[in-house]
Amino acid sequence: MSDIDRLRLIRTPGIGPITWRQLIARFGDAARALEALPDLARRGGGKAPTPPDPRTIEREMKQVAGLGARYLFLGDPDYPPLLAELENAPPAIIVRGDGALARRPTIAIVGARNASAAACRFARELAHDLAREGAAVVSGLARGIDTAAHMGAGPATIAVIAGGIDVAYPPENAALQERIATEALLIAEMPPGTEPRARHFPHRNRIIAGIAAGTVVVEAAPKSGSLITARLAGEAGREVMAVPGSPLDPRAQGCNLLIREGAILVQNAADVLEQVRPIDPRSVRAPGVSFGSAPPADADDAARCAVSGLLGPVPVAVDELVRQSGLVPAVVQIVLLELELAGRLERHAGARVSLI
Repeated sequence: MSDIDRLRLIRTPGIGPITWRQLIARFGDAARALEALPDLARRGGGKAPTPPDPRTIEREMKQVAGLGARYLFLGDPDYPPLLAELENAPPAIIVRGDGALARRPTIAIVGARNASAAACRFARELAHDLAREGAAVVSGLARGIDTAAHMGAGPATIAVIAGGIDVAYPPENAALQERIATEALLIAEMPPGTEPRARHFPHRNRIIAGIAAGTVVVEAAPKSGSLITARLAGEAGREVMAVPGSPLDPRAQGCNLLIREGAILVQNAADVLEQVRPIDPRSVRAPGVSFGSAPPADADDAARCAVSGLLGPVPVAVDELVRQSGLVPAVVQIVLLELELAGRLERHAGARVSLI
């Protein structure tokens, strides 16, 4: 499968990780999937998205190589095995540094940007102790807890950034980001030159949660991005852990809430490793490697009407569509794929969909 074709499909507007995986499963490779886009969108009642020109992708690939980075595609032997388990795993990531780190037992440490000095010290020492025990520590290179975790883990750290691999954010962490890329591992999903925007951070958070066997939250407000990462980790079947804090400190409310809702209370590296020791990412083989089996024949008009009639502006679970339509799951997925490529369907967390 051509890397240029794979990237053209990935960079096509409106094609997200789930759609990309379904297209590869259906057509076998990216070239045939690209050829099929107009027909699929027509069946869904809309106009097909326009893939980028191959020369645009070639320029991107040259830029990535010039930065000393490389692509890892879903299904590649070096692709992080636990990340590949996610339904919405990135079809491609761009990495600089030691890719072997992502195959170590990995712990995510996340928390507040405006963290207290005590919490930053705790995160730094926790990361150091985990690294000393052979684990890798992944975080998001933000201010506060993330920075402390990266510094504590030293060369055993993985930084996942929201923008391009060549964009330092926040600016004050530019030197740390370069050091991680040189001595440890830096990961980005966005193309080079992408400035991080608010919409990019949830995508970054899912990579942090997905690459790790467990996520530790150290100081976080109840509606913070750190709790989004914790929720994503829980949805992926990973361990969610939290460090308790004073009920008088607003920065500890998120952690205390997580513990009340069932997260594991941890106070040191031994507590963390006790929860994740049974998970060895080297033994994991994700279903995404084969992209599933090809679906049966195309959906007919009756199937399209049945599924479309069940959809509306309120998100509904795909499983519920299968149950109520009486159709086999593969046919329902074909109809949803056609609607999405036509620009009429939006996907939501928890395998839910709605009409636009």
